[in-house]
Amino acid sequence: MSHVYDLPLVTSLIYLAAAIAPAAFLLRFIYQNDTIEKEPGRLLVSLLFGGVLAALAAMVLEWIGEDLLIPSLPIREGTASAAIADAILVGISEEGAKLYFLKRRSWNQPAFNYRFDGVVYAVFVSLGFAAFENVIYVSQYGLSIALSRALLAIPAHLSFGVALGSYYGRAKVCDVYGDDAGTKFNLLHGFLSAASLHAFYDGCIMVNTGFSTLLFAVFVIVLFLSVYRRVKKESQQDYAI
Repeated sequence: MSHVYDLPLVTSLIYLAAAIAPAAFLLRFIYQNDTIEKEPGRLLVSLLFGGVLAALAAMVLEWIGEDLLIPSLPIREGTASAAIADAILVGISEEGAKLYFLKRRSWNQPAFNYRFDGVVYAVFVSLGFAAFENVIYVSQYGLSIALSRALLAIPAHLSFGVALGSYYGRAKVCDVYGDDAGTKFNLLHGFLSAASLHAFYDGCIMVNTGFSTLLFAVFVIVLFLSVYRRVKKESQQDYAI
């Protein structure tokens, strides 16, 4: 198993670039679609670091869940049920951690004054998470895993971020207009949407059957195309809060 810290400097930089570049490319895509008013650079950088903190928090939550929660369930290790339980744990832990740091770092920001800002903020947290996770994977397994993660895992985190951010922006609109029920509903809906998509994505991989692999391929194609259209639609229909 190779590690970045065991490699020459130039090779280490290549590994680092391979890990970060896909997230940077998708961040640029989202940033360009924020057409009315660009967000402050300092806030966006803070959200990226919030994603890193979310990744660390999710590791702890998953460790707790795998050691305490999963063993208590009436399922056998190595079965499809166990794989699905693991996928649900990952979806809830990772998207919950993202939402926590997203709300903590952006909810009361004066710059949060357009609905599409919710998508921008959520995606920056999600891709900060994904980039940090990708650095770990590439440092452990080398460039052989970089391409598959660039084509699948990183866009998947973008997709989860868009699902969360679409409702996060709506929650902020409700909050500004004093609709507490609408705020809570949209925050919950955003979290459940992102967590469900994440759990389904991971579950198809973890079950690892011919059918689940086929289902995964169809799911990914539909997900990525629908998210691309959703970003364009949310951007075009953006309005001031």
